[in-house]
Amino acid sequence: MYAFWNNKGGTGKTSLAFQSICRFAELNSESRILAIDLCPQANLSELFLGGLVGQGGANLAQLHSLNPRKSVGGYFEKRLPAPFSVPSLNYQDFVSTPFNYNNSIPSNIDLLAGDQIVELQSNAIATLANTQIPGTDTWIRVIDWIKDFIELTGTTYTHFFIDSNPSFAVYTQIALSTAERLVLPVMADDSSRRAIINMFALIHGINVPSGSTYTPYSFPTKLQTAGRSLPRIHMIIKNRLTQYMGPASAYSSVLESIDHDVNSVLISHPSAFTYSKLYDGFVNIKDFQTTGVVAFAEGTPFSKVITGRHYIMGNEIHIKREYLDSCILAINDLVAKL
Repeated sequence: MYAFWNNKGGTGKTSLAFQSICRFAELNSESRILAIDLCPQANLSELFLGGLVGQGGANLAQLHSLNPRKSVGGYFEKRLPAPFSVPSLNYQDFVSTPFNYNNSIPSNIDLLAGDQIVELQSNAIATLANTQIPGTDTWIRVIDWIKDFIELTGTTYTHFFIDSNPSFAVYTQIALSTAERLVLPVMADDSSRRAIINMFALIHGINVPSGSTYTPYSFPTKLQTAGRSLPRIHMIIKNRLTQYMGPASAYSSVLESIDHDVNSVLISHPSAFTYSKLYDGFVNIKDFQTTGVVAFAEGTPFSKVITGRHYIMGNEIHIKREYLDSCILAINDLVAKL
Protein backbone atom coordinates (compact mmCIF):
# COMPACT_ATOMS: atom_id res chain seq x y z
CA MET A 1 0.00 0.00 0.00
CA TYR A 2 1.64 3.20 -1.23
CA ALA A 3 1.04 6.87 -0.49
CA PHE A 4 2.38 9.68 -2.67
CA TRP A 5 3.12 12.69 -0.49
CA ASN A 6 4.97 15.94 -0.98
CA ASN A 7 4.43 18.43 1.82
CA LYS A 8 5.66 21.23 -0.44
CA GLY A 9 2.72 21.13 -2.82
CA GLY A 10 2.53 21.51 -6.59
CA THR A 11 1.06 19.47 -9.43
CA GLY A 12 4.24 17.46 -10.12
CA LYS A 13 3.39 14.96 -7.39
CA THR A 14 -0.09 14.35 -8.81
CA SER A 15 1.22 13.89 -12.35
CA LEU A 16 3.82 11.39 -11.14
CA ALA A 17 1.20 9.53 -9.11
CA PHE A 18 -1.15 9.38 -12.10
CA GLN A 19 1.49 8.14 -14.53
CA SER A 20 2.92 5.67 -12.01
CA ILE A 21 -0.43 4.13 -11.11
CA CYS A 22 -1.45 3.82 -14.76
CA ARG A 23 1.86 2.25 -15.78
CA PHE A 24 1.80 -0.13 -12.83
CA ALA A 25 -1.69 -1.22 -13.88
CA GLU A 26 -0.59 -1.69 -17.49
CA LEU A 27 2.37 -3.84 -16.48
CA ASN A 28 0.32 -5.81 -13.93
CA SER A 29 -2.89 -6.40 -15.83
CA GLU A 30 -3.85 -9.34 -13.61
CA SER A 31 -3.99 -7.04 -10.56
CA ARG A 32 -6.96 -5.02 -9.32
CA ILE A 33 -5.95 -1.55 -8.16
CA LEU A 34 -7.76 1.01 -6.04
CA ALA A 35 -6.54 4.60 -6.31
CA ILE A 36 -7.62 6.73 -3.34
CA ASP A 37 -7.56 10.50 -3.78
CA LEU A 38 -7.30 12.13 -0.36
CA CYS A 39 -6.47 15.58 -1.67
CA PRO A 40 -9.50 17.94 -1.63
CA GLN A 41 -8.28 19.55 -4.85
CA ALA A 42 -8.94 16.15 -6.49
CA ASN A 43 -6.46 16.74 -9.32
CA LEU A 44 -5.67 13.03 -9.52
CA SER A 45 -9.36 12.22 -9.88
CA GLU A 46 -9.81 14.76 -12.67
CA LEU A 47 -6.90 13.19 -14.54
CA PHE A 48 -8.36 9.70 -14.22
CA LEU A 49 -11.76 10.97 -15.34
CA GLY A 50 -10.55 12.69 -18.49
CA GLY A 51 -8.36 15.66 -17.65
CA LEU A 52 -9.01 19.15 -18.97
CA VAL A 53 -9.68 18.04 -22.53
CA GLY A 54 -11.84 15.05 -21.62
CA GLN A 55 -14.14 16.90 -19.19
CA GLY A 56 -12.59 15.35 -16.11
CA GLY A 57 -13.90 18.14 -13.91
CA ALA A 58 -17.46 17.69 -15.18
CA ASN A 59 -17.25 13.93 -14.73
CA LEU A 60 -16.00 14.41 -11.17
CA ALA A 61 -18.86 16.83 -10.46
CA GLN A 62 -21.28 14.18 -11.71
CA LEU A 63 -19.87 11.70 -9.17
CA HIS A 64 -20.31 14.33 -6.46
CA SER A 65 -23.95 14.87 -7.45
CA LEU A 66 -24.93 11.28 -6.67
CA ASN A 67 -26.50 10.18 -3.40
CA PRO A 68 -24.34 9.12 -1.71
CA ARG A 69 -21.52 11.09 -3.25
CA LYS A 70 -19.32 8.63 -5.14
CA SER A 71 -16.15 9.93 -3.51
CA VAL A 72 -14.09 9.93 -0.36
CA GLY A 73 -16.26 12.85 0.81
CA GLY A 74 -19.35 10.69 0.43
CA TYR A 75 -17.75 7.96 2.51
CA PHE A 76 -16.69 10.45 5.20
CA GLU A 77 -20.26 11.79 5.32
CA LYS A 78 -21.43 8.28 6.25
CA ARG A 79 -18.79 8.04 8.97
CA LEU A 80 -19.47 11.35 10.69
CA PRO A 81 -22.69 10.35 12.55
CA ALA A 82 -21.01 7.29 14.14
CA PRO A 83 -17.29 8.06 13.88
CA PHE A 84 -15.93 5.46 16.29
CA SER A 85 -17.48 2.32 14.82
CA VAL A 86 -17.62 0.99 11.28
CA PRO A 87 -21.16 1.26 9.89
CA SER A 88 -22.67 -1.29 7.52
CA LEU A 89 -21.64 0.05 4.13
CA ASN A 90 -21.25 -1.17 0.57
CA TYR A 91 -17.89 0.17 -0.58
CA GLN A 92 -19.06 0.03 -4.20
CA ASP A 93 -21.42 2.93 -3.46
CA PHE A 94 -18.35 5.18 -3.27
CA VAL A 95 -16.03 3.70 -5.91
CA SER A 96 -16.00 4.43 -9.65
CA THR A 97 -14.14 2.92 -12.62
CA PRO A 98 -12.27 5.63 -14.56
CA PHE A 99 -12.22 3.54 -17.77
CA ASN A 100 -15.97 4.16 -18.05
CA TYR A 101 -15.23 7.89 -18.41
CA ASN A 102 -11.76 7.85 -19.95
CA ASN A 103 -10.91 4.78 -22.03
CA SER A 104 -7.18 5.54 -21.98
CA ILE A 105 -7.11 4.43 -18.33
CA PRO A 106 -6.41 0.73 -17.67
CA SER A 107 -9.65 -1.06 -16.84
CA ASN A 108 -8.15 -2.72 -13.76
CA ILE A 109 -8.05 0.60 -11.88
CA ASP A 110 -10.91 1.73 -9.63
CA LEU A 111 -11.07 5.14 -7.95
CA LEU A 112 -12.22 6.48 -4.62
CA ALA A 113 -12.44 10.01 -5.98
CA GLY A 114 -11.28 13.15 -4.27
CA ASP A 115 -13.80 15.70 -3.09
CA GLN A 116 -13.54 19.37 -2.08
CA ILE A 117 -16.11 18.72 0.64
CA VAL A 118 -13.39 16.95 2.63
CA GLU A 119 -11.91 20.37 3.37
CA LEU A 120 -15.25 21.43 4.87
CA GLN A 121 -15.47 18.17 6.80
CA SER A 122 -11.98 18.44 8.22
CA ASN A 123 -12.84 20.58 11.26
CA ALA A 124 -15.56 18.15 12.32
CA ILE A 125 -13.26 15.18 11.72
CA ALA A 126 -10.45 16.76 13.75
CA THR A 127 -12.84 17.61 16.59
CA LEU A 128 -14.11 14.04 16.69
CA ALA A 129 -10.56 12.69 16.71
CA ASN A 130 -9.78 14.80 19.80
CA THR A 131 -12.94 13.85 21.70
CA GLN A 132 -12.26 12.38 25.13
CA ILE A 133 -14.15 9.13 25.77
CA PRO A 134 -12.91 6.86 28.58
CA GLY A 135 -11.67 3.55 27.24
CA THR A 136 -11.75 4.64 23.60
CA ASP A 137 -8.85 5.88 21.53
CA THR A 138 -10.96 8.26 19.49
CA TRP A 139 -7.98 9.53 17.51
CA ILE A 140 -7.04 6.11 16.16
CA ARG A 141 -10.70 5.26 15.46
CA VAL A 142 -10.94 8.32 13.20
CA ILE A 143 -7.45 8.01 11.73
CA ASP A 144 -8.41 4.47 10.67
CA TRP A 145 -11.34 5.53 8.48
CA ILE A 146 -9.53 4.72 5.22
CA LYS A 147 -8.05 1.58 6.73
CA ASP A 148 -11.65 0.57 7.57
CA PHE A 149 -12.72 1.31 3.99
CA ILE A 150 -9.97 -0.89 2.59
CA GLU A 151 -11.07 -3.71 4.88
CA LEU A 152 -14.62 -3.32 3.54
CA THR A 153 -13.32 -4.11 0.05
CA GLY A 154 -12.24 -7.57 1.21
CA THR A 155 -10.11 -9.36 -1.38
CA THR A 156 -11.29 -7.30 -4.35
CA TYR A 157 -8.05 -5.35 -4.74
CA THR A 158 -4.44 -6.48 -4.79
CA HIS A 159 -2.82 -3.03 -4.62
CA PHE A 160 -3.74 0.36 -3.15
CA PHE A 161 -2.30 3.77 -4.02
CA ILE A 162 -3.14 6.93 -2.08
CA ASP A 163 -2.58 10.48 -3.26
CA SER A 164 -2.33 12.75 -0.23
CA ASN A 165 -2.54 16.48 0.35
CA PRO A 166 0.57 18.62 0.97
CA SER A 167 -0.81 19.92 4.27
CA PHE A 168 -0.65 17.82 7.43
CA ALA A 169 -4.39 18.13 7.98
CA VAL A 170 -6.36 15.34 9.63
CA TYR A 171 -7.30 13.82 6.26
CA THR A 172 -3.60 13.70 5.33
CA GLN A 173 -2.89 11.89 8.58
CA ILE A 174 -5.68 9.45 7.70
CA ALA A 175 -3.89 8.76 4.41
CA LEU A 176 -0.40 8.42 5.85
CA SER A 177 -1.47 6.22 8.76
CA THR A 178 -2.99 3.78 6.28
CA ALA A 179 0.04 3.55 4.00
CA GLU A 180 2.82 1.06 4.47
CA ARG A 181 5.21 2.71 2.01
CA LEU A 182 5.75 6.38 1.16
CA VAL A 183 6.72 7.73 -2.25
CA LEU A 184 8.12 11.25 -1.94
CA PRO A 185 8.55 13.36 -5.09
CA VAL A 186 10.95 16.27 -4.58
CA MET A 187 11.98 19.17 -6.77
CA ALA A 188 15.57 20.32 -6.96
CA ASP A 189 15.21 23.43 -4.82
CA ASP A 190 16.00 24.34 -1.26
CA SER A 191 12.37 24.45 -0.17
CA SER A 192 12.04 20.76 -1.12
CA ARG A 193 15.10 20.00 0.99
CA ARG A 194 13.40 21.66 3.96
CA ALA A 195 10.19 19.79 3.13
CA ILE A 196 12.00 16.45 3.45
CA ILE A 197 13.45 17.47 6.81
CA ASN A 198 9.96 18.49 7.95
CA MET A 199 8.59 15.17 6.71
CA PHE A 200 11.04 13.24 8.89
CA ALA A 201 9.88 15.25 11.90
CA LEU A 202 6.15 15.00 11.18
CA ILE A 203 5.94 11.30 10.31
CA HIS A 204 8.79 9.76 12.31
CA GLY A 205 9.52 12.34 14.99
CA ILE A 206 13.13 12.59 13.81
CA ASN A 207 15.18 15.64 14.83
CA VAL A 208 12.37 16.96 17.01
CA PRO A 209 13.83 18.72 20.09
CA SER A 210 13.88 16.36 23.07
CA GLY A 211 11.36 17.13 25.77
CA SER A 212 9.07 19.05 23.41
CA THR A 213 5.69 19.62 25.01
CA TYR A 214 3.88 18.59 21.82
CA THR A 215 5.69 15.25 21.39
CA PRO A 216 3.00 13.23 23.23
CA TYR A 217 0.39 14.65 20.82
CA SER A 218 2.41 14.15 17.64
CA PHE A 219 1.40 11.85 14.80
CA PRO A 220 4.20 9.27 15.29
CA THR A 221 3.76 9.13 19.07
CA LYS A 222 0.00 8.65 18.89
CA LEU A 223 0.22 6.07 16.11
CA GLN A 224 2.88 4.02 17.91
CA THR A 225 1.04 4.31 21.24
CA ALA A 226 -1.90 2.63 19.49
CA GLY A 227 0.42 -0.23 18.53
CA ARG A 228 0.61 0.75 14.88
CA SER A 229 3.65 0.88 12.63
CA LEU A 230 4.77 4.12 11.04
CA PRO A 231 4.78 4.29 7.22
CA ARG A 232 8.25 3.68 5.82
CA ILE A 233 9.98 5.72 3.14
CA HIS A 234 10.19 3.56 0.05
CA MET A 235 11.18 5.94 -2.71
CA ILE A 236 12.35 9.53 -3.16
CA ILE A 237 11.79 10.80 -6.70
CA LYS A 238 14.10 13.59 -7.83
CA ASN A 239 12.41 15.75 -10.42
CA ARG A 240 13.59 18.72 -12.50
CA LEU A 241 16.34 17.01 -14.47
CA THR A 242 17.51 17.73 -18.00
CA GLN A 243 16.08 15.69 -20.81
CA TYR A 244 19.20 13.88 -22.01
CA MET A 245 21.91 14.50 -19.43
CA GLY A 246 22.25 13.85 -15.74
CA PRO A 247 21.11 16.29 -13.07
CA ALA A 248 21.31 19.83 -14.39
CA SER A 249 24.26 21.74 -12.95
CA ALA A 250 21.98 24.43 -11.53
CA TYR A 251 20.27 21.81 -9.39
CA SER A 252 23.13 19.43 -8.59
CA SER A 253 24.22 21.07 -5.33
CA VAL A 254 20.68 20.99 -3.96
CA LEU A 255 20.29 17.34 -4.98
CA GLU A 256 23.56 16.51 -3.25
CA SER A 257 22.33 18.25 -0.11
CA ILE A 258 19.15 16.16 -0.22
CA ASP A 259 21.31 13.03 -0.56
CA HIS A 260 23.32 14.06 2.49
CA ASP A 261 20.25 14.81 4.62
CA VAL A 262 18.53 11.55 3.71
CA ASN A 263 21.68 9.49 4.21
CA SER A 264 22.14 10.94 7.69
CA VAL A 265 18.66 9.81 8.66
CA LEU A 266 19.14 6.46 6.93
CA ILE A 267 22.17 5.84 9.17
CA SER A 268 20.56 7.08 12.38
CA HIS A 269 17.03 5.70 11.83
CA PRO A 270 17.23 2.77 9.39
CA SER A 271 13.82 1.45 10.42
CA ALA A 272 12.20 4.51 8.79
CA PHE A 273 13.14 3.15 5.34
CA THR A 274 12.41 0.06 3.28
CA TYR A 275 15.97 0.07 1.93
CA SER A 276 19.44 0.10 3.47
CA LYS A 277 21.52 1.75 0.74
CA LEU A 278 20.87 5.36 -0.17
CA TYR A 279 20.58 5.02 -3.93
CA ASP A 280 18.30 2.01 -3.72
CA GLY A 281 15.60 4.46 -2.70
CA PHE A 282 16.24 7.24 -5.22
CA VAL A 283 14.77 7.55 -8.70
CA ASN A 284 15.81 10.33 -11.10
CA ILE A 285 12.90 11.54 -13.22
CA LYS A 286 13.61 13.71 -16.24
CA ASP A 287 11.54 16.81 -16.80
CA PHE A 288 8.50 15.74 -18.83
CA GLN A 289 8.24 19.19 -20.40
CA THR A 290 5.71 19.53 -23.23
CA THR A 291 4.89 15.81 -23.24
CA GLY A 292 3.90 16.02 -19.60
CA VAL A 293 1.73 19.08 -20.22
CA VAL A 294 -0.20 17.29 -22.96
CA ALA A 295 -0.61 14.08 -20.94
CA PHE A 296 -1.82 16.10 -17.95
CA ALA A 297 -4.31 18.12 -20.02
CA GLU A 298 -5.68 15.05 -21.77
CA GLY A 299 -5.70 12.74 -18.73
CA THR A 300 -3.65 10.22 -20.68
CA PRO A 301 -0.93 7.77 -19.60
CA PHE A 302 2.30 8.25 -21.54
CA SER A 303 1.81 4.87 -23.20
CA LYS A 304 -1.38 6.19 -24.81
CA VAL A 305 -0.15 9.65 -25.81
CA ILE A 306 -0.09 10.07 -29.58
CA THR A 307 2.88 11.68 -31.30
CA GLY A 308 2.33 14.64 -33.58
CA ARG A 309 -0.01 17.60 -33.19
CA HIS A 310 -2.24 18.17 -30.16
CA TYR A 311 -4.55 21.11 -29.58
CA ILE A 312 -4.85 22.23 -25.95
CA MET A 313 -7.15 25.19 -25.28
CA GLY A 314 -6.64 26.43 -28.82
CA ASN A 315 -2.86 26.05 -28.72
CA GLU A 316 -1.06 23.67 -31.07
CA ILE A 317 1.54 21.47 -29.36
CA HIS A 318 3.77 18.97 -31.13
CA ILE A 319 4.88 15.75 -29.40
CA LYS A 320 8.07 14.13 -30.67
CA ARG A 321 8.60 10.37 -30.51
CA GLU A 322 11.99 10.66 -28.83
CA TYR A 323 10.60 12.83 -26.02
CA LEU A 324 7.63 10.52 -25.47
CA ASP A 325 9.89 7.44 -25.34
CA SER A 326 12.05 9.20 -22.76
CA CYS A 327 9.00 9.85 -20.56
CA ILE A 328 7.86 6.22 -20.81
CA LEU A 329 11.33 4.94 -19.90
CA ALA A 330 11.43 7.27 -16.88
CA ILE A 331 8.10 6.02 -15.57
CA ASN A 332 9.17 2.41 -16.22
CA ASP A 333 12.24 3.00 -14.02
CA LEU A 334 10.03 4.39 -11.28
CA VAL A 335 7.45 1.59 -11.44
CA ALA A 336 10.18 -1.04 -11.37
CA LYS A 337 11.00 0.07 -7.81
CA LEU A 338 7.43 0.00 -6.51
